[in-house]
Amino acid sequence: MDLRLSPDDRVDSRARKPRAQGAKPRSSGGGKPRKPKNPKRKRSGGMKFIVGLAYFCFTLLLIGGVAVAGIVVYYGGDLGSSSTWEVPQRPPNIRVLASNGQLLTNRGQTGGEAVGIHELPEYVGQAVVASEDRRFYSHFGVDPIGLASVAVEMVRARGVTRGASTITQQVAKNLFLTPDQTLGRKVQEALLAVWLEQNYTKDQILELYLNRVHFGSGATGIEAAAQTYFGISARNLSLGQAAMLAGILPAPSYYNPKSHPDRARARQQLALANMVRAGYITEAQAQAAQADINAEITTQRVAGAEYYVADWVETLMNDYLGEVNSDVVVDTTIEWDLQKHAEFVVKEAIAQHGAERDFSQAAFVALDTDGRVRALVGGADYTQSTYNRAVTARRQPGSAFKPFIYLTALQMGYTPDTLMVDEPLNYNGWAPENANGRYVGPILLRDALAFSVNTVAARLAIDVGPENVVETAYRMGFSSNFQAVPAIALGTQEVSLLELTAGYTPFANGGYGVVPNVITRISTVDGEVLYEASDAGPGRVLTDEQVGMMNDMLQTGVQAGTGRAAQLGNWPMAGKTGTSQRNRDAVFVGYTANYVGGVWLGNDDDSPTRGLSGGAIPAQIWRDIMTEAHQGLTVANLPGHYVRLQDRVAVPMQDTVPATGIPVTIDQIQGQPGQQPQPMPQQQQQQPQLLGPADDGIGNLLNGLFGG
Repeated sequence: MDLRLSPDDRVDSRARKPRAQGAKPRSSGGGKPRKPKNPKRKRSGGMKFIVGLAYFCFTLLLIGGVAVAGIVVYYGGDLGSSSTWEVPQRPPNIRVLASNGQLLTNRGQTGGEAVGIHELPEYVGQAVVASEDRRFYSHFGVDPIGLASVAVEMVRARGVTRGASTITQQVAKNLFLTPDQTLGRKVQEALLAVWLEQNYTKDQILELYLNRVHFGSGATGIEAAAQTYFGISARNLSLGQAAMLAGILPAPSYYNPKSHPDRARARQQLALANMVRAGYITEAQAQAAQADINAEITTQRVAGAEYYVADWVETLMNDYLGEVNSDVVVDTTIEWDLQKHAEFVVKEAIAQHGAERDFSQAAFVALDTDGRVRALVGGADYTQSTYNRAVTARRQPGSAFKPFIYLTALQMGYTPDTLMVDEPLNYNGWAPENANGRYVGPILLRDALAFSVNTVAARLAIDVGPENVVETAYRMGFSSNFQAVPAIALGTQEVSLLELTAGYTPFANGGYGVVPNVITRISTVDGEVLYEASDAGPGRVLTDEQVGMMNDMLQTGVQAGTGRAAQLGNWPMAGKTGTSQRNRDAVFVGYTANYVGGVWLGNDDDSPTRGLSGGAIPAQIWRDIMTEAHQGLTVANLPGHYVRLQDRVAVPMQDTVPATGIPVTIDQIQGQPGQQPQPMPQQQQQQPQLLGPADDGIGNLLNGLFGG
C-alpha cells in the first residue's frame, strides 16, 4: 500500500497553533489579497567593514581630539595667560674696543653681541633655514608635513632618527622653556611657537634664533660663533663660513670646527647642498664656497693679553653704569699695536730667562702722562691663568717704593745734594742692611737713591716720620692700606703694579696726580653715550722744583745706577729698580715725558727667584717695549727744574759720624735731621750734570759696590 502523499495531500510538517476559541475563520475568497513584501538586500562584508572602520576612526578622532585639547589646556595653563608672554631679554654683551676701534674681545654670558638680520649677509639666514627648517617661511610655527615625515622615518627605522622642531619651536624652547624632553614641554613649545608666529615676523623670529642659538665652544649667537671660529664679525662671514656654522647646529660639540674639523667640513658640504636644493645658491657657488680656504681652516683665536684688559673693564662696569641690562660698546685707552708688542716682549723674556732664573710670571703696564692705560699684560699666558697680576695682585715693590720716601724728605727741606751717611743702623731692634752688606759712608741723596742704598732710605723714613711717608704716597695716588712703620722705606708693604706705576706719573707730567683710567666712553649699540671720561683729576700734587729734584735723582739711577739696562737711546728718561727680600719680586718702573711703564717678574706662590733683580730683565723688558712706544715721537726733556750745587754740602747731623762702618743708633746722631744748610757765598751753581763713572771717584766707587 502506497503511503506516500500526493502534493495536494501534503501538509505543513511544522506544527500549527490551534485557532483560538471564538476566532473568526480567515476569509478564503472574499478578502482583498495582500501584496507580497520585497525581500531586503544584504550588504556585502567589505562595505560593512569600511563603514565600521570610518565610524571607529571618527570616534577615535573625536576622543583623541578631546584628549589633545585636554592636554593642551592642562599644560598650557602652566604658561599663564598669553597676554603676559614676552620675549625675555638677551644677556647683555660688552664689546671692548681698543683706542683705534679694534675689537679686543666681548664680555658677557654669550660671548658676542646681538646683530640685526639686516646687518648679516643674506646667505647667513638662508644657510640656517635650508639646513634647519626648509619650510620655515610657509608653516605657522609647527610643521605638520615635517612631523609626518619624521614619524614615518622613525617607524621605518624603529627608533629616533631626527628632531622635528621648527626654527620657531627652537626659539620658543630657548626663550621660555627647559631642555627637558617631556610631553608637557613639547606641547608648551608648540603653543609658544604659534604665539611667536602671530606676534613676530619671520625675519624677527630668524633674528631671535641666530642671536640665541648655541654654536659650541661657549659661543651663543652668530656673532660669538664667527668671532670664536673665524676671528671675524658675523657681518663679514663668507658663504662657506656661514654654511659651516649652519651645519654644526644639530650637534655643536660633535661637529665643533676646532676639535673636529673634518666633521665640520662634511657638515658644511651638506649645508651647501641644502642651499642648492632650496634654490638659494647655484651649484657653482656651492663649489666655490667649499674651496674657500678661510671657511675650511678655522682660526682658533688666541686669548691674548688683551683679555686681561677686558676682564678689568667688565669689573668696572658696575662702578660706571650700575647693572648692565643691554648690549654696550666700551671704548678703551689701549693702543692695539703697543699692547700686542708688550705681550710679545713679555712672553719672549719668560721663554728665554724664566727657567734659568726660576720665575714663571710677569706683568706690565704702560700709561701716558695723563694716566690713560695704553698697554697692560696681566700674566704670562691668559689661557693658563686669568689672574691679573698688573691690576689685582699685591706684591712688595722693594726699592721701587723708595722715591716716595725721598719725595717726602724733599718736601721737608732735603735736596738731592744733601749728604747722608751710609753705615749700619739699629733702630729699636730694626737693623736694615744693604743688599751687598757694604757701606760707603758719606753719600749724596742723589747717589743713595740711584744705587738703592737701604740704610739711607731707612734713616730718611725715620727722620721724616713714616706717617708723613704714608700721606705722601696717598697724595701721589696709592690706594693700598699702608702701615706707618719705618720698614715702609724698603718697600715691604704690598701694592699693585698699576698703582705703583701711576704713582710715578707726576714725575713725568710736571707734578699732576692721575687716576689710572682704561675707559674713555661707554655707549649703546645705537650710539647713545652712557658714560664719557672727563679730564678732571687730583690736580697738582708737586711743585716744579720738587719734580725737578726727583727727576734729577731718578735720572741718575738709569744713567749711572741700578737701572742702567733701561736706557732708551737719546730719550731723556728716569726710573727706579726694586727687588724684594730673597729676590721674590723684581720690579722696574721708568718714564719719559710721554710714557710711564712698570714691569714685575716673579712667581705666584711667592717663591724666590734665582738672583733676579729689578735692574736686569725687568729693565730690559721696559726698554724693549718703550723703544717701540716712542717710535715716531719727538724727543722731549723731562719736566721740572733743579740746579745742582757745585759743592756737596753735609747736614749737621752727619758731621760727627765718621764713615767707619761701626754700628750706631739714631740716638748717637747729632744735629737736626733733614736740615739743609744754606750755600756759602763762594759756592756757585751750575747746570745739572749726571753723575757717571767718569765724573769722579765716587761714581767709580758706587758702581763697584752697588752696580747692576
